Amino acid sequence: MASRMSSAMWTQRFQRPGESTISLQGQIRQMLVAAILDGQIPADTALPSSRELADQLSVARNTVVLAYQQLVEEGYLISRERSGHFVNPAMLEGQHGFAPAQSATEALGRPNWGARMARSPSAQRNIVKPANWQNYEYPFIYGQFDQALFPTSDWRECCMKALSVMEIRNWAPDLIERDDDTLVQQIRTRVLPRRGVFAMPDEIVITIGAQQALYLIADLLANERTTIGFENPGYPDARNIFQNREAPLLPLPVDGGGVRPVEDSALFAQCDYVYVTPSHQCPTSVTMPLERRHALLELAQKHDFVLIEDDYESENNFSGAPHPALKSLDTADRVIYVGSLSKSFAPGLRLGYVVAPRELIRELRALRRLMVRHPAAYIQRAFATFLSLGHHDALLRRLAYAYKERAQALMSALDTHLPEARHVPITGGASCWVEGPPWLDARRLATDAQDHGILIELGDVFFMAGLEERHCFRMGFSSIKLEKIDAGVRALAELVRAQRPRA
Repeated sequence: MASRMSSAMWTQRFQRPGESTISLQGQIRQMLVAAILDGQIPADTALPSSRELADQLSVARNTVVLAYQQLVEEGYLISRERSGHFVNPAMLEGQHGFAPAQSATEALGRPNWGARMARSPSAQRNIVKPANWQNYEYPFIYGQFDQALFPTSDWRECCMKALSVMEIRNWAPDLIERDDDTLVQQIRTRVLPRRGVFAMPDEIVITIGAQQALYLIADLLANERTTIGFENPGYPDARNIFQNREAPLLPLPVDGGGVRPVEDSALFAQCDYVYVTPSHQCPTSVTMPLERRHALLELAQKHDFVLIEDDYESENNFSGAPHPALKSLDTADRVIYVGSLSKSFAPGLRLGYVVAPRELIRELRALRRLMVRHPAAYIQRAFATFLSLGHHDALLRRLAYAYKERAQALMSALDTHLPEARHVPITGGASCWVEGPPWLDARRLATDAQDHGILIELGDVFFMAGLEERHCFRMGFSSIKLEKIDAGVRALAELVRAQRPRA
């Protein structure tokens, strides 16, 4: 005979959340499914009637009725005529396994995982950001979006279009090694031409962000016998990716124009590959002049090395038309071009791409198949629609205006409140590189600042080990409100001056 739980127990188990973005019907389904799968409701248990549960949760009866109907369709509940709804015993089969005997596990001994791992990626130096960064009053961090600038209605429209019956059949199947043809076409015709780059479909591969693009390139091309020229300071994650392949890294000094191909030509001659961020150097944000780009390509041809161009933030430019990408100047297939579609839009979407010679793209596709097959086809199709409807272009215009305002406010605040520090003039992007006085300990500053509700990024993590400069730090402005910038810098300046040595 089916059991029935007391009304008091239902009231206790199905507390309605105070704040939720899910509909009431969705909340009820979510609570019931969790209770069933967690084993809190025994098999064949009778649920309260729709009227009873509606009264206990203070919702309309129809809301409960619809939730029950949906759970019946999904197999969680069984509806019995004139008896009500019951937990389907089939949903609980296999939910509770057997725990291994602790004594047996201890007797055999646990594996020494540290000795088994060839390397420890967690030990590498990385950029660290608090998970709750949105709770801080002054989040001067890079790479996070501003909810106020997110095109919610436009993106929702594109997602809904991708969910139409005709579109689902395009993205629901396993694409195996392929990408969404519409997205590739949009990149070819709408994104790359702005950078002066022209490519055929078989010269483009979509990736889960620029990060995966770099990982695939390193996995395919880098090893202990390949020397990688790397900007110093430079992007920590890219540095860690190459070091994971045990590739020797050669530090390339950076000045107000990025790496220096003429002054440091002897260093470049030792490289098999050179990783560069010419549009907005990471982390200093300086832009490489056109003459240096030509000189770099000439060196690549002369010394037979390949350039890996990470063209992040190229679209965020405040000083007129951006310089053409290195790839657009390349006539000898010496540039592997890495781009991002989601960094300025919504970093959580994770969409990037690589443009390279077709024989390299073919192998990158085959390698990607071993990892993830392909990025989520639904996201690819929705983003292709976002591009085709002009939403992406409109977003870039809004971001450029907002970021320019914030950049000017940040530079003005630094000049006013922190004149003892030097900052690189911001001509684009979404961050500012600050070099404090020689006596400044930026690591201590970041800790003190966090205690006062201010987030900044440590500068030493951008330098190779042994070459750190501890008085530098980075301030992002993509996710901080314009009106907060001046007060945040003023508070930060007080913490900087607290470290000033006494005479």
